[in-house]
Amino acid sequence: MGERNGREPCPPEVAEKLRELDHLRRTGRYASALALALALAEAHPRLARVLMDVAMTIGIWGGAPSEALPWFERALELAPGHRTTRLHRALCLARLGRHAEAVAEFDALVEGGYRKALVLHMKRAESLEVLGRHAEAEQDWTLALAEDSDNPWLLQQRATARTRLGRGAEALEDLTDALALQQGEQVDPELLHERGLLRAQLGDVEGARTDFQAGLAALRRGDPPDLPEALRAALRALS
Repeated sequence: MGERNGREPCPPEVAEKLRELDHLRRTGRYASALALALALAEAHPRLARVLMDVAMTIGIWGGAPSEALPWFERALELAPGHRTTRLHRALCLARLGRHAEAVAEFDALVEGGYRKALVLHMKRAESLEVLGRHAEAEQDWTLALAEDSDNPWLLQQRATARTRLGRGAEALEDLTDALALQQGEQVDPELLHERGLLRAQLGDVEGARTDFQAGLAALRRGDPPDLPEALRAALRALS
């Protein structure tokens, strides 16, 4: 049964239509993509692959997770063991704010050894944070970093979780490691601001001042509009 996990095989002619559907979605023709997806679902109501593609069209490209969720559930009724559908259903639940249900789905996928470990740990960590389960979120950020160790954003997320847990020194190490991965125009002034605030909290006033000044010097077009004033206000607060 393999990857199908209970799905009926997809006939070649339907697979060709699904490739056309994907092309329509990726080229911005959402109305045409949705019409084709719904027509395929009407013609093949017992093909889980088709129902999943309807759900993804509505939920991802259409930005309507509440409307997509019943389609994911219909697909899972036909193929309850299909992990990719379960993953997308979990992501849909998280977007709807149903984080406890999403975490339960992520747990089942992790326990089942789903191959997309990085996505699972990142998304479960985000839901755990919303639920206030920061120690578990920190563990997931650590597991995500095991999959992608040179990712500054993941280091920043773990630093935030560690700060919430009162582990400021470890959080500072994460932010420093994240900044060490960036050079020149790639240096993120938001990271410098965050590290400066943490340094100030830990009593390193001069280190904080250096970070805030470096953050002002590193500002780029496209950075948050309130960041320059936040950096200047942080410098004033040190005085």
